[in-house]
Amino acid sequence: MAAGAIRGSRIGAGPMGEAERGEAAPRQAISYFCVNDHSVTLNFAIEAEVPAEWDCPKCGMPASMDSDNRPDAPKTEPYKTHLAYVKERRSETEAADILKEALDTLRSKRKTGEIIF
Repeated sequence: MAAGAIRGSRIGAGPMGEAERGEAAPRQAISYFCVNDHSVTLNFAIEAEVPAEWDCPKCGMPASMDSDNRPDAPKTEPYKTHLAYVKERRSETEAADILKEALDTLRSKRKTGEIIF
């Protein structure tokens, strides 16, 4: 056995019991309810500001303290392609004009030999 080793303890062991750690802060238990009928009870310090909503740890939906008025699931927008965003900014006539201009530029560069393909 190594010199100076204390029997019956391990490295990193702290003091045992609440008397040596000090008193725990006063707490309040708050229950949250989600739309999927899950409930979770969390402990907050008395002086802490309690949030109105909390994410349910079981399903990830928002949960509120009011079991009768549970929050709805958040609305998610569908995925938009790059073309959908372009169509929001441009009209059909603008798109046709831009395409015609790009094709004219490409054709002129091909005639001069700048672009080989």
